[in-house]
Amino acid sequence: MRQFTYAVKLTPDKRDGGYVVTCRDFPEAITQGERVEDALAEAADALDEAIAARIDDGRTIPKPTATKRGEHAVSVPPSMALKAAVYLAVRDAGISNSELARRLHLDEKEARRILDPRHPTKLPRIEAALAVLGRHVRMELA
Repeated sequence: MRQFTYAVKLTPDKRDGGYVVTCRDFPEAITQGERVEDALAEAADALDEAIAARIDDGRTIPKPTATKRGEHAVSVPPSMALKAAVYLAVRDAGISNSELARRLHLDEKEARRILDPRHPTKLPRIEAALAVLGRHVRMELA
C-alpha cells in the first residue's frame, strides 16, 4: 500500500515572523505561513507542486519517511495522490503511455491526460487505469 502523507517541519521565522516549512522527502518543497494552520495548508500545496514537477520530469516520488518528534504529517491533496499512484503504477509496470492506452482501450492522448498531473481526470478513469495495472484505490479518513 502506498501513502502520500509526508513529514514536514515548521521552523519559526524570527526575522519576518510566521513559519518556514520544509520536508525531508522533498527538499524542493519549501514554503511559509503566518500561523501554523496557514503553514500546514501551504505545505500541502508545496507537496502538490513538488509531486507534479517530479511526474512532469519523469523522476521518482519518494515513499514517506516516518514523522519525527516536532514534525507534522501533511497529506497530498487526493487528486494529486491519485495521479501519483497511477504514475508510479505505470513506472512499476514498465509500460509506455501507448501500452496503458491499449490496455484501457483508449486513444494514446487520453492515456497521457490520465498521467498529466494538471489534467482533471475523473475518479472512474483513475480507478480503471489502476485496475488494468493490478492496483486499486483504498480511501482512509483520519
